[in-house]
Amino acid sequence: MIILQNIKTPQQLRLMDATLLPQLCDEIRQVIIKTVSKTGGHLGSSLGAVDLITALHYVFDTPKDKIVFDTGHQAYAHKILTGRLDKFNTIRKKGGLSGFLKIYESEYDAFGAGHASTALSAALGMAMARDQKKETNKVVAVVADGSMTGGIAYEALQNAGQLKTNLLVILNDNQMFISDRVGALGTFLTKLMTKKYMLAAEDEAAKLVGKISNKAAKIAKRAARSILFSDALFGELGFRYYGPVDGNNVAEMVNILRQIKDVPGPVILHTVTKKGKGYAPAEAKPVKFHGLGIFDAETGETIGASDKITYTGAFSRALVKLAQEDESITAITAAMPEGTGLSAFRDKFPGRYYDVGIAEEHAATFAAGLATQGIKPVVAVYSSFAQRCYDQIQQDVALQNLPVVFALDRAGIVGEDGPTHHGVFDISLFRNIPGLIIAAPADENELQHMLKTAFEAKAPFILRYPRGSGAGVEMDKEMKALHIGKAQWLQKGKDANILAIGNCVRPALAAAEILKENGFDCGVANMRFAKPLDGVAIKEALAASPRIITVEDNMLAGGFGSAVLEHICDAGLKAQALRLGIKDIFVEHGKQAELYNDVGISPAKIAAAISKKYKKED
Repeated sequence: MIILQNIKTPQQLRLMDATLLPQLCDEIRQVIIKTVSKTGGHLGSSLGAVDLITALHYVFDTPKDKIVFDTGHQAYAHKILTGRLDKFNTIRKKGGLSGFLKIYESEYDAFGAGHASTALSAALGMAMARDQKKETNKVVAVVADGSMTGGIAYEALQNAGQLKTNLLVILNDNQMFISDRVGALGTFLTKLMTKKYMLAAEDEAAKLVGKISNKAAKIAKRAARSILFSDALFGELGFRYYGPVDGNNVAEMVNILRQIKDVPGPVILHTVTKKGKGYAPAEAKPVKFHGLGIFDAETGETIGASDKITYTGAFSRALVKLAQEDESITAITAAMPEGTGLSAFRDKFPGRYYDVGIAEEHAATFAAGLATQGIKPVVAVYSSFAQRCYDQIQQDVALQNLPVVFALDRAGIVGEDGPTHHGVFDISLFRNIPGLIIAAPADENELQHMLKTAFEAKAPFILRYPRGSGAGVEMDKEMKALHIGKAQWLQKGKDANILAIGNCVRPALAAAEILKENGFDCGVANMRFAKPLDGVAIKEALAASPRIITVEDNMLAGGFGSAVLEHICDAGLKAQALRLGIKDIFVEHGKQAELYNDVGISPAKIAAAISKKYKKED
């Protein structure tokens, strides 16, 4: 790190000779590769954006000028260049740097970024605030092409075109989402780079002025490109369009940014970057290296992968098996076939698979439309992303009682990705919707049975399950439908009984064993369904002991425990209740086990909370 070690702030970066920038970018890439190989994280996008980010901080007066990143997983170079190099080895670790952007982590993080398609709206808000305050700073939104498939991005584009304020949008086009790019926009962007008549026009323009200088020829090429395409989409929305330009050429990026930074009104600069740039394994396998765990930096091979089937893998296998038996089963993803386990379904049944891009709202209503015609759709999406389609699930699916299955992966605490990705709100969010069934499996075997149950329910159905490896239980060869709203008693206790759901069932059992060693007899019920509840199981628990404990990996406010207490109250029952789950906080990032312990739902913490409460009452 000959150059990088001397760059503590963007102000120091801007004092550098521009000829040193390519070497600096190489050094940044090496730091990212070395660090992420040990911590895990989002590698491909961050490597691809190094040159672009370096050029932005070199040209713009940050933090006075605002750079707003979309999602944030492309912004590791931004963290390194803004005073966080010394802490970069703590990224995604508990107490360390976040893997995404946080306004309270650095003054250079203009806006928090974890979910896609938000940068344009946030940047436009900042630009209008600047105008209201009669200030003159620049505002730049850096948006990956995948994020442009989100509806909120288009809402912001049309609003920006209407307001006509000074705003630069960098469209960082790496020809990928998390997986392969899909949709009409992707096709359009590809055409911008490949149309024969565009290339011919560039050549003719360059010939006309080429005798003046090579620099003039390059400018003429860009002008021809912009004239041809500025009105094709972005021009009609009120933007001046420039590009496409090579976003992995830092010198070219510095030159073009200097040329357009003072252009008035809304401007789009279309840059083309390569995901995984500078690291051969990531360039060759961009999907794998979008986000991954620890790996060998020399070979790119993953280290320490579990042999146990993951919950995602169990869902994937069960879905393919069910789809082989039922041709009406159809799968939908919002640009995450690998992350949600739908890649196997896609490869097996391409005619029944739909990737709608980063458009969860559309996915839900699209599924509703399929369901009206006798198709059995499953929408596989991360729990935290399902928050975006509440209205569609309520209005378009549940209100019409359409049999759509929502497979919410990453429910509960996800670990190192932190608060933007923890799936700890879904039970509270969706439990109030009439007619909606919410189920959570205690292990991977139960998950496959619940998926079969979901397709046979003939009602709106949410199946939530956690990130990571399953419990390692034996998988039944045949799937069977479960009794909806029926719990499973694992053991009954005379001193107290735990009603646990989903990923908290096994920790509850372990806690009961700890309590048993201390002479406290505690039962455990696997409740299976947050809605409808098993009122009989609740009554049985209270008959054995008035002491009842609920355990969930969801927010306590409005969650599973609240549902149990509502039932107790409505049924006129009496209980000495304790609710364990996530309190009124945003859970930070760290390893899953660390965070479950922090929020009080590890086996030891469950046992301690029960002992503390009922010891006082004794």
